[in-house]
Amino acid sequence: MRATLNIPDDLMREVQQLSGEKSKTSAIVTAMEAFVRQKKTEDLLALKGKIQIDYDWEAEEEKELREQSPQRG
Repeated sequence: MRATLNIPDDLMREVQQLSGEKSKTSAIVTAMEAFVRQKKTEDLLALKGKIQIDYDWEAEEEKELREQSPQRG
């Protein structure tokens, strides 16, 4: 998607420097991806203690290992 943005030069330089990206487009995309990842993480952490998950990971692991082992007979 093309867009025309008015981004302060000093902020653009800082984003490019911190992200290590040479192009402005790559720097903006990297910054936006990091922002989205951070917000999703915050949203998940906000659920801590609010939902109950009844999941027996050990049983699932055993089942997966049985399914992967070669059948002899």
